[in-house]
Amino acid sequence: MTGKLEQENGQKTGGREPLHAGTIGYLTSQYPAASHTFIRREIEQLRSGGLPIKTYSIRRPETDLASAADQRMREETYYVLNAGIGAYVVSHLRALFTRPLRYLSCFTRAMRHRVPGLRALIWALFHFAESIVLARQLEKDGVGHLHNHFANSAATVGMLASRFNKIPWSLTLHGISETDYPAGLLLADKIAEARFVACVSWFGRAQAMRIVPVRVWDKFHIVRCGITLDELPRRSEPNGERTRKQIICVARLSSEKGHPGLLQAFAGLVREGHDVELLLVGDGPAQAEIQAQCDELAISDRVKMAGRLSEQDTLAAIAGSDILVLPSFMEGLPVVLMEGMALGKPVVASRIAGVPELIDDEHNGLLFHPADWDGLRRALDRTLSDAAGASKRAERARVKISEEFDVKIAVSPLPELFANAKQAGAPLPRGEQP
Repeated sequence: MTGKLEQENGQKTGGREPLHAGTIGYLTSQYPAASHTFIRREIEQLRSGGLPIKTYSIRRPETDLASAADQRMREETYYVLNAGIGAYVVSHLRALFTRPLRYLSCFTRAMRHRVPGLRALIWALFHFAESIVLARQLEKDGVGHLHNHFANSAATVGMLASRFNKIPWSLTLHGISETDYPAGLLLADKIAEARFVACVSWFGRAQAMRIVPVRVWDKFHIVRCGITLDELPRRSEPNGERTRKQIICVARLSSEKGHPGLLQAFAGLVREGHDVELLLVGDGPAQAEIQAQCDELAISDRVKMAGRLSEQDTLAAIAGSDILVLPSFMEGLPVVLMEGMALGKPVVASRIAGVPELIDDEHNGLLFHPADWDGLRRALDRTLSDAAGASKRAERARVKISEEFDVKIAVSPLPELFANAKQAGAPLPRGEQP
């Protein structure tokens, strides 16, 4: 796939210059991270096609990395906050004395690109300080284009660093949180600076489009998150020691994921006589509250909280379960749903954001209205009670993922987007930005 892309794009440029000329930098807030394995897959796939990529992160991972691939990525990633005070002093002095006007322009940009308030002002100073250190490292590494995943603080640092180095900058948008305050207040400004904006879902693309002028819409492109089908475990039969049907939910234990409603629906299944258990994979601030609710609903003996698992252990847990459920209030394009569908598992999820772009209700899974916990209970009851129907939907889901969300297919628009960004020339002066 990628080799064919290179050949086609070489023909488009008349053979004058390779499509992948120049090194691409990838920047995130924390990399690698257990919840961002799709970024690693994207980078690995692009590298396999010959695109030179260097990785950068604001912070080092806070926890141990179980995956050998993540450990390898950590060793090759540059961490801005770990650069040391000396690097900050040297980078800023060098920038100030060699490019004073550009340095002051970048500082002014940082002070303007913030939400109101003293705290935001302090953070803007931090972002500026980090951006100059990052800019120097990008220059050392020969990076000619910087790409951010998520429109967060790291994207602010990346935007400023790219502006200082006068290199193209681009952005991938993932979810509705990027249009919420405070990130949402700055999103239109970031889109104006970006050479292109990749959107993982049509829903996310539409949300970004509504806050910018129509003339900016051609910056938006659909670039899916992808999964590596070859690395998925085989679908396994239920554990012989387990007699109950197992429902699994893989999500951070936080308010936007809807766990309390899932527990209500699950308790209803138990009261109706279903011999089921619930496996919760993930950790987060709501853990104690969830445990207390399990006690209150008298389902603690049916609910197992596994905590955060490694990537492979999570996939194995999904492969060994009977149903995957995602009751969230807010999502982008959930990779865990892709994984469950690719593994041939019946899936039930809330009808929000990019989820319907994965699940065609009644065809390859079941959807329920967000926060309709009785609707969730009915969808789970139907999946448990009609094994034949659930199996047919699961098989269609597996085919959909293999045809649309394999990482080789997902990343295919990016090489040309990077090449076009490089050929487009320098960004417009500030006053000419949309």
